[in-house]
Amino acid sequence: MPVTAAVISGLQKLVLYETRARYFLVGSNQSQTCHRVLKIDRTEPRDLVIIDDKHVYNQQEVRDLLGRLDLGNRTKMGQKGSSGLSRAVSAFGIVGFVRFLEGYYIVLITKRRRVADIGGHSIYKIEDTNMIYIPNDSVRVTHPDEARYVRIFQNVDLSSNFYFSYSYDLSHSLQFNMCVLRAPYEGEEGEVEITTTSKQDSFDIFEDEGIPTQVVQGIRNEPYGKYVWNSRLLDKVKDTLHSDWLLYIIHGFCAQSKLLIYGRPVHVSLIARRSSRFAGTRFLKRGANCEGDVANEVETEQIIHDAAVMSFTAGSYSSYVQVRGSVPLYWSQDISTMMPKPPIRLDQADPYAHVAGLHFDQMLRRFGSPIIILNLVKKREKRKHEKILSEELYPAVLNLNQFLPPEHAIDYIAWDMARYTKSKLCNVLDRLSMIAENVVKRTGFFVNRSDFHCHSLRPDERWGDLGGRLTSTGRLQTGVLRTNCVDCLDRTNTAQFMVGKCALAYQLYALGMIDKPKLQFDTDCVRLFEELYEDHGDTLSLQYGGSQLVHRVKTYRKIAPWTQHSKDIMQTLSRYYSNAFSDADRQDAINLFLQVYQPGENKPHLWELPTDFYLHQANTLSLLQDRRSYTYWWSEGVLSHLPLPYDEVPCEDNRKKVAVKRVNRFDESIDTYTEFYKPYELTSFDDTFSISMTNSAREFMPKTVGVDPSPFTVRKPEETGKSVLGKSSKDETVLQRKTAASAPPPPSEEAVSSSSEDDSEDEREDDGSTSQRSTPIKLVESGDNVRVQEETQAQPMKEPYGLNLTEPLADEDLLIYHRFAHLGQNQHKVERSDHPAEYRNPAHILNLAPVSYISGDSIYEVCVPHVCAESRELFEAHVQVGHGAIRSLCREDMLMYREYIKNRYM
Repeated sequence: MPVTAAVISGLQKLVLYETRARYFLVGSNQSQTCHRVLKIDRTEPRDLVIIDDKHVYNQQEVRDLLGRLDLGNRTKMGQKGSSGLSRAVSAFGIVGFVRFLEGYYIVLITKRRRVADIGGHSIYKIEDTNMIYIPNDSVRVTHPDEARYVRIFQNVDLSSNFYFSYSYDLSHSLQFNMCVLRAPYEGEEGEVEITTTSKQDSFDIFEDEGIPTQVVQGIRNEPYGKYVWNSRLLDKVKDTLHSDWLLYIIHGFCAQSKLLIYGRPVHVSLIARRSSRFAGTRFLKRGANCEGDVANEVETEQIIHDAAVMSFTAGSYSSYVQVRGSVPLYWSQDISTMMPKPPIRLDQADPYAHVAGLHFDQMLRRFGSPIIILNLVKKREKRKHEKILSEELYPAVLNLNQFLPPEHAIDYIAWDMARYTKSKLCNVLDRLSMIAENVVKRTGFFVNRSDFHCHSLRPDERWGDLGGRLTSTGRLQTGVLRTNCVDCLDRTNTAQFMVGKCALAYQLYALGMIDKPKLQFDTDCVRLFEELYEDHGDTLSLQYGGSQLVHRVKTYRKIAPWTQHSKDIMQTLSRYYSNAFSDADRQDAINLFLQVYQPGENKPHLWELPTDFYLHQANTLSLLQDRRSYTYWWSEGVLSHLPLPYDEVPCEDNRKKVAVKRVNRFDESIDTYTEFYKPYELTSFDDTFSISMTNSAREFMPKTVGVDPSPFTVRKPEETGKSVLGKSSKDETVLQRKTAASAPPPPSEEAVSSSSEDDSEDEREDDGSTSQRSTPIKLVESGDNVRVQEETQAQPMKEPYGLNLTEPLADEDLLIYHRFAHLGQNQHKVERSDHPAEYRNPAHILNLAPVSYISGDSIYEVCVPHVCAESRELFEAHVQVGHGAIRSLCREDMLMYREYIKNRYM
């Protein structure tokens, strides 16, 4: 089977040139060796007229073309002093084309920033955009409401959490993308685009020798429309432009950190894809629409890969996917009453769970089985509020399950997380750990390599019970966990973190990084992962709820500082203000950006609509289509391939979504190495992304010499380089030591029972019990030098360093060191000798004359400084304190300490 590779977009740098009659958009690849030209007509006041020049220009040809255009427009307009072709803007991609009441606008990405790389494929965040009106002022037909639509459209801040990649499909998971690359495409005559390249385009040194050139199949897959946010903006030009012009963006969160395991880099990436269907703000979008799309639906994927090897084919990669989303029912909350927690109401009866069936059909197609629902809403309330959703969701799941085969039935786990949080006898995270272990064992995870030899050397009993699908090249995740509370923000993020932490342990074990699939809290690895998930939760909460998270992981661990309470109150007030006063404008902006609402001359304006319900419910604006069967509620072909997801099966329907072209193996369109490393550019090492990303050794590992550098060692909060509690003042640092909780014990093997969690504004109680930690010290009496040994012995140096540095060196090692020193000092006077035995005498080495006879300091040696007795005593006392031993306090010291306490605390 020929080698496959993802196609890299050939247009990564754009320059927009302007004349009175046209815009010329010139796009080039990263190395600027191939150029394409797009001609946009500016004489049409309302229509979009674009001509895609199919010719691929080299650098000299495009310069000649621009020169002719400049000369032609200058002569035509009589411009002798100024240019007829002016450069308007430089860009990195096209977001799309949009029209309101006048002519079309083009939206360009003018600034980008790299935030992650996966297998050499760079992922960028949009930092700035430019919206340019296309028609010329001479033909522009003005409308009084145009400016207002432009302002509403620009309320969607494209510089806030929108991401794209030129070569990696962000709308799909890593498992899907790698399965597409491994699928066979032999004999697909109609779907394969064979491209011929000339010698100038692709040079092959073996071509003249008669050696056949290796052919590589370039793969370009159709993106998953649910998570693409600019698909409607590109609909007008999608069929007429070359695919390199089309750049698909996602909305959500993307971050990457580096975990150093004894110097070996492991990249931990977190990608969250927010659904563009039924999208909106917190109280204005609840439940599901008539097509089974739910509000606040986010697919979160954690990717672990060994950064020592970049390639998808030779590297080690693993991923795990989980989903959050609103309860898939017809329900809403009335915000006209201005209440912090508006009452929940069911808008439409659905006795046959039609809308839930549509939603879970989508999940079966994309993830396979089992689908596991973790419902965290409350079960016991004085006044029925959240319980209404559980009472409707559970019968809907039972109704759908009676038609599915038992082995593929939807699992339902209900757990009242809010009630457990308020209890002082229950540990919330222990319970979540048990649920997470059960979930990961059932769904499995994706890894692209078969088991390592170390798994047979150090077997673990949990590894054999792992679910998913075993293949010849690794493992596949089958099924997914779907977590929800009411808002899918605070409780959901903590539950997803615990499931992700459990999956992370299995992923690191699968890649041979740890000896058993278990990770403890208060380690550098878990702190780094927790920081990623908190940034992930804050970002998603701001997008949907208008504020950052209120309840965090440390809140449920009950180690949050007292200052966190005031921050939670402020976040609650910020969320309430946003929901009450700004959510309506944000919802209008989302509807306009996603083209759910398209302005027209004979239509009411967006701000005149009393509700957007009809925009998101397609069945209200058209005649009813044929209803799907209530018993066979899944799509055709889905059930026959379970537990594998239908979208990843190499069937005829899926192959139609893949474009394949055969290219030379030296072609730039599949050369990931050149794309990533850019050998044609001068790059500063300090400016590279791998240096600037979060690093576990730099950010979290203690700076003390002699500590265990392993990121899997449990540390106290005050020992880490960057405290997860986020304290800054000295008082809070003291509080850290008192409130730092030890790592939770491993969960028991009891069965997971049913039960749900509290809303983001619910009250909480902190557990009063705290674990005291004290650092043992040694006291030194000044009179008799009696020392009390530490109760806990120091960790031997052999474990972190591989040898014991306190033992005396062997003669052979010492001789090697002397030779090394001799080489540095006397490298010009060393003579080759046939009798190496004379060099075994250290006296011969030490008595050789140095290169430089200057008595002062040089680059090879320095004069020994003179140190007085007082300085020596002071240094020795400092070293003793570093070893944990202190001298007894004298009277002056006691007076100084009392004065400090008096001034500081009294």
